[in-house]
Amino acid sequence: MEKGKINLGYVEGILSAVVNSGLFILKLWTGMAVGSVAMIADAWHTLSDTLTSLVVIIGFWISGKPSDSKHPFGHGRAELIVALVIGTLLGVVGVGFMKESVVNIMKHARPPAFTLFPIVIFAVSVVVKEGMAQFSQWAGRKINSKALIADGWHHRSDAIASALIVVGALLGKMVWWIDGAMGIGVSLLILWAAFDVLRTSANDLLGEEVDSGLASNICSIISEIAPEAGCIHHMHMHRYGSHREVTLHLRMNGDSILQKVHEVTDRIEAHLRQKLDIEATVHAEPGNIPG
Repeated sequence: MEKGKINLGYVEGILSAVVNSGLFILKLWTGMAVGSVAMIADAWHTLSDTLTSLVVIIGFWISGKPSDSKHPFGHGRAELIVALVIGTLLGVVGVGFMKESVVNIMKHARPPAFTLFPIVIFAVSVVVKEGMAQFSQWAGRKINSKALIADGWHHRSDAIASALIVVGALLGKMVWWIDGAMGIGVSLLILWAAFDVLRTSANDLLGEEVDSGLASNICSIISEIAPEAGCIHHMHMHRYGSHREVTLHLRMNGDSILQKVHEVTDRIEAHLRQKLDIEATVHAEPGNIPG
């Protein structure tokens, strides 16, 4: 992975860890002071954000290692492994707080006495965590990092959870079970974020068909620079973090000499590398054989 991309990953991870540590202390102290299970659950959710940010930092450190004899395609898939770790941690946190919230309701726990201060703390947390989510997902899209996008979902789920808790605090005096219900709502959001992170990361590791938009771009480039090549098929994508490898077949005139075919395939590979940042392997075959 390029140095600039690694540095952006480090910035996101370190900033997230520092901000989340501060918010965890504030939220935990506030939740314990008012006796709110939902606030305490959200505080530990925020701490899990700190842990996952540390995992992101480790993941970018591993991804930045150059390719070697054992890993000829580099270490980019460490990002996907990091994303799976983040998703798993989210799932564990979600299940734990779901259980605690249900127990809270079954015990008919008395609603906590919310004051203006805890409501302000959690309202500020909503703004801060949504800002972190925006930054993380912007950085993830910029450097094509699943780990940063996953960390962004972590931040956003925390922002939504804090927003629900603010609503619950405002309604607490009228509905005795609101704190437990908000805890369940927070847990469901955490579990959904975990599922989304695990699903997308697992799909990339297992391999998926080439996105239709990307396939269209590849075909357009080939048609423009190599009109003699036709019937593009058997296109497959292999992802290694931000590094992408594509293999594809195309047909050419069966009378073409080998040197001409080699020049065409080299030209295609060079243009795909330059315009789409993709390493391509092109297999040319005579036009009269079955597909």
